[in-house]
Amino acid sequence: MKALITGASSGIGLSFAKCLSSMGWDLILVARSKERLEYIKEKLDGNVKIIVMDISTLQKVKELYVLTRKENIDLLINNAGFGEFGEFKNTDLTNELNMIDTNIKALHVLTKVFLRDMIKKDSGYILNVASSAAFQPGGPLMVTYYATKSYVKSLTEGIWYELKKRKSKVVISCLCPGPVATNFNKVAGVEFSVKPLSSDFVAKYTLEKLFQEKMMIIPGFKMKCAKFFSRFVSDKFLLRTVYKIQKKKLK
Repeated sequence: MKALITGASSGIGLSFAKCLSSMGWDLILVARSKERLEYIKEKLDGNVKIIVMDISTLQKVKELYVLTRKENIDLLINNAGFGEFGEFKNTDLTNELNMIDTNIKALHVLTKVFLRDMIKKDSGYILNVASSAAFQPGGPLMVTYYATKSYVKSLTEGIWYELKKRKSKVVISCLCPGPVATNFNKVAGVEFSVKPLSSDFVAKYTLEKLFQEKMMIIPGFKMKCAKFFSRFVSDKFLLRTVYKIQKKKLK
């Protein structure tokens, strides 16, 4: 069995790599840092291939597919992504467009091309990493990030239903974690206001649910409760709540 993981040099991506390696999977790890990928390859068991690439451009995403399409990928984990904190009028437009290219466009393209291959052989798994942010009506102070994760959730749910209707054996799932102890907050320029889950726990839990063919994967009891109770309050209330939570993240 072979897995392709984007954003594999740290955080949840690295934890997925460690967990799958311990299960005997062959791995193709994609990230921008050659040094980090080479270090990780040395630490993991089994057959590990690394691809040093920034997939924030369509050309590079297509190049990644050309490099891996003959590898018979059994599991695609679209994990690459980042966020940025600040009022929408103040955040950097170039950085936001890069975020959209990474969080949405790269994931969209890789999902489409590998899904087509998996449908042909009628087997395979795709895991799209979103966030608990995807369940909110908007994300004041992180609006672009929240919007990208809502896209990932919606896209995955729609594909899941299409696969169900065609009685396909291909499985697609969406991971929507709350705060996880990764490098995300450093990149986004924030600190978590609640205690985060460990990335190793999230990876192990997620893979268990993925192989059980769960469409929506939400690690942690608190996040499950938050999603459940959000049904009973207004969007305006959720917006106020999210804004207060985001402000607490300021360093």
